[in-house]
Amino acid sequence: MSQGFLLVISGPSGCGKGTVSKALLERNSDIVFSISATTRKRRVGEEDGINYFFMDEEEFCENVEKNEFLEHAFVHNNYYGTPRDFVLKEIEKGEIVLLEIDVQGAMQVKKNYKNVVFVFLLPPTMAELKDRITKRGTETPEDIQRRFENAFEELNFVGEYDYFVVNDKVENAVLDIENIICAEKLRVKRHSDIKEKIISQGGK
Repeated sequence: MSQGFLLVISGPSGCGKGTVSKALLERNSDIVFSISATTRKRRVGEEDGINYFFMDEEEFCENVEKNEFLEHAFVHNNYYGTPRDFVLKEIEKGEIVLLEIDVQGAMQVKKNYKNVVFVFLLPPTMAELKDRITKRGTETPEDIQRRFENAFEELNFVGEYDYFVVNDKVENAVLDIENIICAEKLRVKRHSDIKEKIISQGGK
């Protein structure tokens, strides 16, 4: 069995991380989506361990102190984090675990765990990125400008990643990521017993 790994997809707001990740999961049933922990209240229809790992603030903070998260952040008055135990158990099974996250979270993961493939999702142009953010219609002009300025800052981190993928069309971006996964599956370091397997087939 080949060794699994954590696949991190991140990039600036508006680059299409969520859309690309969803399409990737729909096309690849063997990829496991990383379930986050959160302190926010459970919404109608959500299930613990399926949508999120729901916990109160005290439990979350205890887990932070025990280094139980690969990354964590405080967003919109709630804590969110990536449970280390869930990710590691899936990887031990040989699974590829997908974590869709912002650049800051990705840099936390990079400090805390080594068996990671980092993919930076880029817009075709910055003008296209601004257009995508604007077309959401969910933010004020000030918010749009702030996100756009933050995107320029986040581009400085592209050198910290293993691969980049330009999200011109979702299907093309997904295909590029699938090719990255195929290449990573064939890394020798993920098949420490490959020589023994070949030798065991005999032939002498």
